[in-house]
Amino acid sequence: MNHDEFLSMSSEIKELESLLADIPEENVIERMGLEARLESARRAIANVREDQLGYKARLTFRGKPVFGSHGIAADFASKAAGAFSDAVAVVAAGLAENLRYMGPIPDRQKNQLLITGTAVGSFGFEFELPQPETSMLFPEPSKAENALQKMLELFQLIAAGSDDDVAELIDEIHPRAVKKAADFLDYLAQQDAWCGLEFKERFFRFRDVDHLRASTERLREDNIREAVEEHDGELQGVLPTGRTFEFKTADHQEILRGKIGLDIEDADILNRDFLHKPARVRLHVIRVGQGRPRYSLRSIEDITATDATASTEPSA
Repeated sequence: MNHDEFLSMSSEIKELESLLADIPEENVIERMGLEARLESARRAIANVREDQLGYKARLTFRGKPVFGSHGIAADFASKAAGAFSDAVAVVAAGLAENLRYMGPIPDRQKNQLLITGTAVGSFGFEFELPQPETSMLFPEPSKAENALQKMLELFQLIAAGSDDDVAELIDEIHPRAVKKAADFLDYLAQQDAWCGLEFKERFFRFRDVDHLRASTERLREDNIREAVEEHDGELQGVLPTGRTFEFKTADHQEILRGKIGLDIEDADILNRDFLHKPARVRLHVIRVGQGRPRYSLRSIEDITATDATASTEPSA
């Protein structure tokens, strides 16, 4: 049973209870069928915990490959659904903070969506999320659930958010994951189609294909600029659990804040070896449009100690 089915069954129970409340107890025959349905519905959800039920997402399409609510071009549908599911799996890996810039996608199969039906309205699909771990007393939301929420947020931000909002989300879910989401939207634009996404009482839909194309431009490589900068200065500190750092530059006394890459498994080594010592860092920088830069220190080789006491006077 998924979350939608649980809500439907709960609603039916309330309706049956209301109907029975209006029927006198002595009308035994009239009550018999309703009481049997009520008992069956109660048994169906008796041992079900709502926090352990999976949710459904609805992805709908409009445009050239779609024929109202009657049908959709099969080739387009299969490729679009596959590209969307792949994007969700990569975003889930990015949110789990185990996604690297190259290589296989971690837990890809665990975060695959399951098509369980067609979506009503325009034509599209109903996706069921992987079931949560039923053995946990207080299960956390699945990675796919979080990924779908971030996909919806990404669509909304590229359509109407600021460059800083987009950059912050890219930094959160990983540039590689954003590229996968952009690939999905690019495919829709190539096919003169656009989409809407509904999940957990939130909904967003591009107005038309021109709106989708204009929004996707914000995810182009020339709008998301990646670079490498070198700075001399001092490491001010690292939060090992949050995997963030602060670095004070020697020239402008500027504090640069950023994330620590997964290749540095023990982030606290930076505190032990470099805290408040002269050092040089190579930082990867991401800028979206006119937004603020986002810094990351990806490798332990990207920070080296420097000798601040070395004499700069020419030898005699």
